[in-house]
Amino acid sequence: MKKIILTLILFTSIIAFGQSFEGEIIYKNSLKSKKPKMTDEQWTQMMGSKQEYFIKEGSYKSISNGTLAQWQIYDNKENKIYSKGSNSEIALWNDASVNSDEVIKLETNRNATTILGYVCDELTLICKSGIQKYYYSSKLPVDIKLFVNHKYGNWYEFLKNSKALPLKTIIETPQFIIETTATEVKPMKLDDKIFILQAGTKTSKSPY
Repeated sequence: MKKIILTLILFTSIIAFGQSFEGEIIYKNSLKSKKPKMTDEQWTQMMGSKQEYFIKEGSYKSISNGTLAQWQIYDNKENKIYSKGSNSEIALWNDASVNSDEVIKLETNRNATTILGYVCDELTLICKSGIQKYYYSSKLPVDIKLFVNHKYGNWYEFLKNSKALPLKTIIETPQFIIETTATEVKPMKLDDKIFILQAGTKTSKSPY
């Protein structure tokens, strides 16, 4: 279960108008438990009810208010995902070129819903790990060449089909279903320093 939780932290943390969106997207998370010993509220507290997602070119950073998940940084040059939890002083990193999951089938539904005024298509990935649904708008474009090596969490598999950031995701696992929905989209110029690990941050390769 630790591996699945870490994958979801990375995944959900796991995302200026023009060639590629630059700025911040704020998401609201809600979780539905599939385990009788864990409530919806306990999962939401662990994973966080709010996520702040910053993206510039090929780098992104996610900050969560969860008791377990704290932050995540994707370093495009190293192709590593750094993840920090509250239960450790060390930021664990994963090789983003490695993906233990597998997409079996995908389906697209055009103009499926509207989120924050953006008309969104729906992309469904039927995976070995479960079902993943994404809702995205072409008005939040991504240069997919910058993420071609980001296989982890099926991220490039999603981007090569959407060419845009998600405004909503629904991810089903054996433990829970997590729904992440954008509540605010803020195009802005970001300082590169946002995506750099703070001096003195201890790192270690993730065992998961």
